Amino acid sequence: MAFWDKLKGELIDIIEWLDSTNDTMVYRFDRYNNEIKNGAKLIVRESQVAVFVNEGQFADTYQAGTHTLSTENMPILTTLKGWKYGFNSPFKAEVYFVSMRNFTDRKWGTKNPIMMRDADFGVVRVRAFGSYSIKIVDPTLFIKEIVGTDGNFTTDEVTDHLRNFVVSKFTDALGKSQIPVLDLAARYTELSYKIKDQIVLDFNAYGLELTSLLIENISLPPEVEQMMDKRTSMGILGNMDQYTKFQTANALEEMAKNPSGGGLSDGLGIGVGIGIANQFVNNQQQNVQQGNNMPPPPPAALAFFVAVNGQQTGPFDLNTLSQMIQKGQFQRNTYVWKAGMANWAEAAQVPELASVFANVPPPPPPM
Repeated sequence: MAFWDKLKGELIDIIEWLDSTNDTMVYRFDRYNNEIKNGAKLIVRESQVAVFVNEGQFADTYQAGTHTLSTENMPILTTLKGWKYGFNSPFKAEVYFVSMRNFTDRKWGTKNPIMMRDADFGVVRVRAFGSYSIKIVDPTLFIKEIVGTDGNFTTDEVTDHLRNFVVSKFTDALGKSQIPVLDLAARYTELSYKIKDQIVLDFNAYGLELTSLLIENISLPPEVEQMMDKRTSMGILGNMDQYTKFQTANALEEMAKNPSGGGLSDGLGIGVGIGIANQFVNNQQQNVQQGNNMPPPPPAALAFFVAVNGQQTGPFDLNTLSQMIQKGQFQRNTYVWKAGMANWAEAAQVPELASVFANVPPPPPPM
C-alpha cells in the first residue's frame, strides 16, 4: 500500500486546494512524504494564498494564479535548500493554503451578566450579544501565532479566543459610556464603532482584520423587564383609581349577567374584592409608616343597574336616577340590582332608594 501511495505522490504534479467548506481558514496540502517535483504546477485561486514551509521556516508565498515551481520563482526556498544550479530530484516542503475571504456571522455574547450603574434603575445587570466578521491579512503571522502545525484549521478553533476579546472590550466601552439603559438601543452603532476601534490592534497581532462588529441586543434580566412592562402599562392607564373603578364595574357587570351562577363567577367577584381591599390596607399601612396623615378616600357612591325592556343598563348613581324619575324613565316598580344583592328587585323594595322617591307622590288611589 505504501508503494502505491508513493507512486501516486510522484505522479501528481499539481498542487491545489478546492475548499468545500465555509469555515476552513488554513489547509495543509497532503503529499506523500511532502515531496514536490521540479516543474510542478501550483494553482492558487482567488481569495487564497499558498505558503511554503521548509523545515519549520517560512519560505515563498504565492498569490492567486498558476505557478510553475522552479528555482526562478522560488528564491527563498532555493536559498534555504542551497540550490545553486537548479534541482532535478523531488524536494520536501509543506504547503499551506490560507483562505483570505471574509468569515462572516461569527457570534459573540456575554457568558455572565455585566454589572453597571444606571441613572434610572441604580445598579443593574445586563447581557449582550451580537456578531462580527474577520479575515486573514497576514498569512505567515496567522500560521505562526495561531495555526502552528494544524493541517486543517477552522474558525471554531479560534472563535472562543476572539469572542473573549470582543466581550472584554464591550464591557469596558459600556462602563465608560455611562449611557442609560433605556437609551442603549439608540446607541448600538456608536458603541459598535468604539469597540471595533479598540479591538483592531488585538486582532492585527494575530494577522487578522476585524472587518465588522455588530451589537444585536442588550437586555436586562427577565424579572426587571417584566417590572418595566408593568410600569409602562401603568403609565398608559394613567389614573389608577379610575382604572380600579373600571375593572370593578366590569366585574360587577359580568356578575349581573348571571346573578345565580355562583361557582366561578362568585369566586372571581370575591377575588376582585379581596384584591382591592388588600391594596387599600397596604396603602394605608404605608401612609402611616411614612407619617402621612392624609384622610382615607371617601366611600364609593351607590350605583344601580336598571332593567329597561328586559335589557340591563347602567350603572347609575342616585342623582342620575332622580333625573330619570323626573323624566318618567324610572319608577317604583322598575327592577334594579347592585353589588351585594342576591337578585333583581323592584326599586320600591330597596331601602337605599327610599330617598330618591321621597319627593315623588305614590300612585293615586283607585276611583
